[in-house]
Amino acid sequence: MEFRCTPVSLSDWGGDTLAVGLAQDDHGPLQQALEARFGPDLSALLEQRRFKGKAGDVLTFTLLGQAPAQLIVVGLGEAQAGDVAGLRSAAAAIARAAAACKASDLGIALPSDGLDPKAAAQAIAEAVRLTLYADQRFKSEVEPAAVPGSISLLGLPESAQAGLDGLGAICSGVELARQLVAAPPNVVTPQALADTAAEIASTYGLELKVLERADCEALGMGAYLGVSQGSALPPKFIHLTYRPAEGASRRLVLIGKGVTFDSGGYNLKTGGSQIEMMKYDMGGSAAVLGAARAIAELKPDGVEVHVIVAACENMISGEAIHPGDILTASNGKTIEVNNTDAEGRLTLADALVYASGLQPDAVVDLATLTGACVIALGNEIAGLWSPSDGLADALLEAGRLGGEQFWRMPLQASYKEGLKSPVADLKNTGPRAGGSITAALFLQDFIEAGPAWAHLDIAGTVWSDKGRGLDPAGATGFGVRTLVEWVSQGGPA
Repeated sequence: MEFRCTPVSLSDWGGDTLAVGLAQDDHGPLQQALEARFGPDLSALLEQRRFKGKAGDVLTFTLLGQAPAQLIVVGLGEAQAGDVAGLRSAAAAIARAAAACKASDLGIALPSDGLDPKAAAQAIAEAVRLTLYADQRFKSEVEPAAVPGSISLLGLPESAQAGLDGLGAICSGVELARQLVAAPPNVVTPQALADTAAEIASTYGLELKVLERADCEALGMGAYLGVSQGSALPPKFIHLTYRPAEGASRRLVLIGKGVTFDSGGYNLKTGGSQIEMMKYDMGGSAAVLGAARAIAELKPDGVEVHVIVAACENMISGEAIHPGDILTASNGKTIEVNNTDAEGRLTLADALVYASGLQPDAVVDLATLTGACVIALGNEIAGLWSPSDGLADALLEAGRLGGEQFWRMPLQASYKEGLKSPVADLKNTGPRAGGSITAALFLQDFIEAGPAWAHLDIAGTVWSDKGRGLDPAGATGFGVRTLVEWVSQGGPA
């Protein structure tokens, strides 16, 4: 797919398929231009087909003997200036309709009032490319891709083309994250995550350090190693580093939970627990590796980025941890394991201690951590916890610009009572009520004083059973665009 911005209007454009967005009950400039080109009968035809311009309305017309030969009309809902989320949704709907009618030269006319033209171009192009992504790696018969070869963003100045400069890097990062999450656990193992990091490092000149089990033992990573000890596959502690050529004034750390399969351990996941889907429990690691791939290609100035993944499996065997075991993390804190299915926070505990030792300005961790967050926020919104207002606001804004939704949740200090253990410094789970909050409070215990810190619980957003917006059914690659946007802005905290 090749994207280009052009000031040419829909009245003058001459490709094979034209797509136009119309607002609800708004006879605006785009509808007037459509009527001027295709005649006054178009409005009657739209009314006959009961098109109201509501969000989600999509009609496709075949125009015999005309150019364009196909017309796609999508509803935008109530017109709102500066609505980048609505722009993305409309572009995603156009992409699906264009694929269905096998468009080859597609022109897209969408209103972008109140938006910087470069931001509008980026939002539309990202939505189209990511909507048309299809993962067919594990199918014996591959279906031919029905994607337009040329896509013109109509009515945008040529200067808006600069908004597409990072399109390939960002979308490739999201697609990498989708591929990692979608692959089965016999393909994406701890070693496979290390290999992915090695490929990124080799291709883009990043630094890579992979700590083996003995290295982690030497650092006292008892919490992380406790989770990994039940698996026949060795753990891999991955540390990937981007350093800008001209030096950096800020140092950021991105940590992704990397449990490549989570059986639940002796607190085994049973019927209804989606154990067969626990390949996506490494969604946090997929997001940070996807972000690393994009950042390495974009090469932002002035910011040094460290990507950390404590990769392992949580399995059952004669060597697996028992409920009731006490583990000692690398900062010396002891943890009573009252639930072996709360393993992700144990791996993150040692990763956070390690990250703190890098003396960063800010640390952000992403994890498919709790079902409680899914209950609270559903499958479209991720939870955000941070004691830093500046970092929280920066991540919320980065998510808005990247088309990913977060909701800031409380770090209620009194809830930490639920993590007290009679035999250790703390337990790895608290009461059922407020489970996503106590999980965040547990993690906070392993961040040393100094760096700003945020925890993102993406348990509900890394996978979509039926697809939503620009995400196909399956892995979404959630988190990559937010991280890239935040780092590109210098990682404000």
